[in-house]
Amino acid sequence: MRLTITPEAEQQLKRLKKEDDKYLLLWYDTKGFGCGVSGMPTVRLVKERKSNHSEVENTTIPTLINSEQAVFFSQEMKLDLIKGMYRLSSNDGILNPFIPEHNLVQSKEI
Repeated sequence: MRLTITPEAEQQLKRLKKEDDKYLLLWYDTKGFGCGVSGMPTVRLVKERKSNHSEVENTTIPTLINSEQAVFFSQEMKLDLIKGMYRLSSNDGILNPFIPEHNLVQSKEI
């Protein structure tokens, strides 16, 4: 699995990233969607790698994914910044068109 981060998104991520944020985590947010298979692919900055995390190829920011949630993502993805919002997309289409900055820096454990 590979994630390409555009230069604009990378610049904003580096600005948002706190000193102890070591990874960008791809995760499937199911909160408020009703069940475990209904949700939205998204991203978040996290401090540590957990035992259920796998590495995602990325040359700019170390990136992880919850291994159990990888099925909800594409093999080739792009994280871009469009009008101040992050967009996660793939060759198959847009996975999440609007990821606000505050979602990336939430301190709640996931």
